[in-house]
Amino acid sequence: MTETRPRIEYYFSFISLWSYIGSRVFQDLVRRHDAEVIFKPINLLQVFAAGGGKPVKERPPQRQAYRLVEMQRWRDIRGIPLLLHPKFYPADPSLGHRMLLAAIADGADVSTFVHAGLKAVWADELNIADPDTLVRLADQNGLNGRALLERSDEAALHEQEQALTREAIDRQLFGAPYYFYRDEPFWGQDRLDMLDNTIISGRPAIVMEPISQ
Repeated sequence: MTETRPRIEYYFSFISLWSYIGSRVFQDLVRRHDAEVIFKPINLLQVFAAGGGKPVKERPPQRQAYRLVEMQRWRDIRGIPLLLHPKFYPADPSLGHRMLLAAIADGADVSTFVHAGLKAVWADELNIADPDTLVRLADQNGLNGRALLERSDEAALHEQEQALTREAIDRQLFGAPYYFYRDEPFWGQDRLDMLDNTIISGRPAIVMEPISQ
C-alpha cells in the first residue's frame, strides 16, 4: 500500500489562547510527520456563540479563576512565555486572518506567520488588530506584509473568512484549536498526543456524529 502524506485541517484564531499554547508542539508534530496543514482561521466568538460557549469575561468567576491556574501550568509544561492578562486581548483578529488567507492563496508557507500571530497576542503584548504590527510580523516571517495588507479588504477574502467560520459551526466546533485528521476531530492542544498516536497507528478514524435534539 502506498503511504500518503498526512493532511491536517487546523481551525484556530489569532486570539485563541490554547492555539498559542499548543502552537510549537503542533509545528513539531507537522515536521515529524511531514504533514500537510490546511490553515483555517475562524471567528472564535461566533463559534463560541453557536456552541453554547461564552467569551472569557462573560464566564462565571470561578471558571475565570481556574483558567488562570491552567495557564500557569501549561506555561511551565510547554516552556513558553505567556501573559496571564495580555494588554490587547481580545483584539479583533479579522484583518490578520484575511492577510493570512491572501498569503495562502499565493501558495506561501505561512506556518511561522501563524505562530507569530498567536505569540504576538499572548507573549509579545502586541495589537493583532493593528495594520503596521501585522505588516511587520508578515515581513519578519518571509511574507510581503504591505502587499498582503493591500489585498486584505478584497470581498473574496471577507467571504472566505466567514465561510470558514460557517464551516466550523457546521462541523460542530465549539472552540479552538481544532485539528481534523481523516475527518476525526481533536479539540484542544492537550489532544495533540492523541493526534500524534492516531497518525502513527493508522487506526480507523472516529467520526463525530450529529446529536438529535
